[in-house]
Amino acid sequence: MCGKRPKCSFSRLEVILIVCLVLMIAVTAVLLILHFLTKDSNDSSKVTENYFLGVGRADCTGPVAEIPLMGYANPDQVGGGLLMRLYSRAFIVADVDDSRRVVFVSADIGMVSQRVRLEVLKKLKNKYGGLYRQDNVILSGTHTHSGPGGYFQYTLFWITSKGLIRPSLNAIVNGIVKSIDIAHQNMKRGRLFINRGTVENSQINRSPFSYLENPASERSRYSSNTDKEMVMLKMVDINGEELGLISWFAVHPVSMNNTNHLVNSDNVGYASYLFEQEKNKGMLPGEGSFVAAFASSNLGDVSPNTKGPFCVNTGESCNNPQSTCPMGGATMCMAMGPGNDMFDSTRIIGQNIYMKARELYEKASQEVTGPLISAHQWVNMSDVSVELNATHTVKTCKPALGYSFAAGTIDGVGAFNFTQGSVEGDPFWDEIRDQLLGEPSNETKACHKPKPILFSTGEMTRPHPWHPDIVDVQIAAIGSLAIIAVPGEFTTMSGRRLREAVKKEFDSHGTPRMDVVIAGLCNVYTHYIATYEEYQAQRYEAASTIYGPHTLSAYIQLYRGLAKAIATNTVQDLPRGPEPPFFNIGNLTLVPALIADRVPVNKTFGDVLQEVRQQYRAREVAEVTFVGANPRSSAENATEHNFLTVERYTRTSESWHVVENDASWNTRFYWTKGLFGRSNVTIEWHIPPGTEPGVYRIRYFGHYKKKLSNNRAVSVPFEGTSSVFEITTL
Repeated sequence: MCGKRPKCSFSRLEVILIVCLVLMIAVTAVLLILHFLTKDSNDSSKVTENYFLGVGRADCTGPVAEIPLMGYANPDQVGGGLLMRLYSRAFIVADVDDSRRVVFVSADIGMVSQRVRLEVLKKLKNKYGGLYRQDNVILSGTHTHSGPGGYFQYTLFWITSKGLIRPSLNAIVNGIVKSIDIAHQNMKRGRLFINRGTVENSQINRSPFSYLENPASERSRYSSNTDKEMVMLKMVDINGEELGLISWFAVHPVSMNNTNHLVNSDNVGYASYLFEQEKNKGMLPGEGSFVAAFASSNLGDVSPNTKGPFCVNTGESCNNPQSTCPMGGATMCMAMGPGNDMFDSTRIIGQNIYMKARELYEKASQEVTGPLISAHQWVNMSDVSVELNATHTVKTCKPALGYSFAAGTIDGVGAFNFTQGSVEGDPFWDEIRDQLLGEPSNETKACHKPKPILFSTGEMTRPHPWHPDIVDVQIAAIGSLAIIAVPGEFTTMSGRRLREAVKKEFDSHGTPRMDVVIAGLCNVYTHYIATYEEYQAQRYEAASTIYGPHTLSAYIQLYRGLAKAIATNTVQDLPRGPEPPFFNIGNLTLVPALIADRVPVNKTFGDVLQEVRQQYRAREVAEVTFVGANPRSSAENATEHNFLTVERYTRTSESWHVVENDASWNTRFYWTKGLFGRSNVTIEWHIPPGTEPGVYRIRYFGHYKKKLSNNRAVSVPFEGTSSVFEITTL
């Protein structure tokens, strides 16, 4: 530009061009700054108002007496009282524009049966139209083994539950629906945070010899033969008010063993109790807005009985492939928890889980953001073709249970001295089976090898099919969190393979860094899912893998398909599949009919038979026995009937105030059945450390069944009250 001129100068045109260039740069810089400021503002808005959230909790306890407890398959283990109430805990997440919703329910029940799910969905449809459907509602059971049974429509489960019991089924269905109602009515803008951590000293693998069948190269990738990781989802509103949490952790809620007769939610229920009591200060159990669910995961081979298996008659270890003892065989081999008794073990394991969840909750900082999308299919699991590789295709089988199913586990042994690890049948039992139930077909025998079939349930149809064919598979994605709802109990390695396969599917279709969790015991119960290698050992979990050796491969294929549909936004193209049946069954049960309650001579209902002492100290047990009535009469009159209160006298107001109820961990309600309609109720209050000194009393609330002259019966409420007693510090 200067050429040979003595002084460098710019022409007018050059000056104009330079000024324009500077202005263009300045404008561009301003626009870029405004763009990023606006983007940050929008992102901030999305962070603080990312979802609508709702939480709810409702009672689903049902009858606490005379109903077989669901879990150990022991017909003699019937309800005889109450330790802790059972609750359904519901969580709803909705887009801010409310175009999509996801519902997750964790209920304190053994598992979600197909009958429960179908009845819940029907009630939701009648209430909300198409808002809550089979694709966006996940129903998960915590897997407590101490809840009332009788809520299945498939015949196998009637054997130990004594049929389909309407009061039990209704309590669960109504409780789940009510918890969703409460969550629906309390939706507010909120935020989600996720955290993960390791839980120690709370679990062992109860089938370690099966686990060792998995490839060494695969096992070497993991530091333990159980999944110790807890995944915790924290929920707050946009003002930071705490709403609730969901924790997923793999452990069987079997700290309460098969000698227990008190309805309760076991170790995970105790963890919920502790967290909710902490957050709902001043409230009784079951009250307050904060909801804490400790949901199940891939717990198939995971026990909380951390001392391991011992022969109860000799004290020696029975940690062997068959879980048998030299004297007494398999029935003597039982695992023990860390406590002095099953109550203490429940407390210890529950507190461990609670403490880790609390730590993760307080430190949770990774926010969950992104769209909601859910995918669901019904699948005939007895006829799935699985492509193992480019040249090899296999199929699943009609349902069947193997010999080792009857052996039970070290958490709860079976009967007749069946042993785990049985790969051959027994002519004696085969003959009994063939005569009573029919011989399995050659096709089913070949399909299930090496499982020796004890019950060919897929070929047994009277009075109704014994096992389901049509099964739900479902994934719900809440932003970066994918919840795999599985219809049974995946073992540790099965769960690892499933999570890894689903995560890879998301990664390969442009949705990386997904947090993938397994929610267990969802939607329909199909027993266990062991790996192909574990299946060869035929311990309890493998014998209970009802669709054959390729069950896990089938599920992995199906869930990969759901993950792909979510990642590629093609969920609408997924075939719905064949709908499950809904059998027309009434109250078909062998549970004895309720008869009129009666009292001893010169006594009335609620009279005290054995009084409390006049004085107690903390850590002692206050106990009182009343003339009682069958608790089923109360359950059939009030969904959420409270059987007891512990009350403290306040001198300033000259009134009694409830400090504990029948949902409290510290109270125990025992019902003892007598002859000719008579019964007693004993209430224990295990006085906790730190109890305020003062004057207390215990009250009992019941209903007695009374026959009228026209042959009708009515339930009449009554109550009883102990003498007052004093808690002292001396």
